Amino acid sequence: MDASLIQTIAVYALPVIFAITLHEAAHGYVARALGDNTAYVLGRVSLNPMRHIDPIGTIAMPLILYFLTGGAFVFGYAKPVPISFGNLRNPRWGTLWVAAAGPACNFVQALVWGVFGVALDVFGINEPFFTRMAAAGIGVNLVLGVLNLFPLPPLDGGRVLAALLPTRPSIALSRLEPYGFIIVMALLVTGVFTRFWLRPLVSLGFDAISAILTPLQSLLS
Repeated sequence: MDASLIQTIAVYALPVIFAITLHEAAHGYVARALGDNTAYVLGRVSLNPMRHIDPIGTIAMPLILYFLTGGAFVFGYAKPVPISFGNLRNPRWGTLWVAAAGPACNFVQALVWGVFGVALDVFGINEPFFTRMAAAGIGVNLVLGVLNLFPLPPLDGGRVLAALLPTRPSIALSRLEPYGFIIVMALLVTGVFTRFWLRPLVSLGFDAISAILTPLQSLLS
C-alpha cells in the first residue's frame, strides 16, 4: 500500500465514519420520536460507528472499487437502521420525515465541515491534512446526501416520493424496491446517474454552502 493511498484513507476516514454513522442514527432518532422504537430496542439508535458499519459495504467494497478503478469510482453503504414504518403514529408522513432525516443530517454535516474549514483559515492554520479533511467532509456528505435523495426505493428519496404520491402511484413505486439497488448500480456504472443526478446536485450543494460560508468568512476575517 503506497503512501498516497494511506494519506487519502487517513484524510477521508473521519468524514466517512461521521457521515455514515450520523446519517443512520438520524433515521433511528426521528423514527423513535415519531413512534417506532424498533431501532432503539435493537441498539441502533446510537452514535457508535461500529453499530452502523457493514464490513462488506462500508470497508471491503469501497477499497476494492478504489483499486479496480484507480480511484475513479468508489461506492459503499452502511447497515440500514431497521424501521417498522407501520409503528409510526402517522405512517405516511412519518415515513417521509424518517427518510428525509438521513440526507438532511448529511447536508448539515457538510455545512459543519465547511465552518471547520473557515475556522482553519481564520486562525491561520494551514496544515494540509486538516484543510483536505475539511474539503473531504463537505464532499463526502454532499455525495452521500444527494445519492440517498435519488427518488427510487429503497433509497431515502424513494421513500420520500412514495409518501408524497397518491396511493396507487405510491404502491407502484414501492414495488420497485427489490430492484432499486440493481437499478442504481447500473445507472452508476453507465455514468448516467453521475452525469444527470449526482454531479449537478452536488455542484448545487457546493454553491449553497459557499453562499452561506462566504459572508461568515468575511465577517470573521
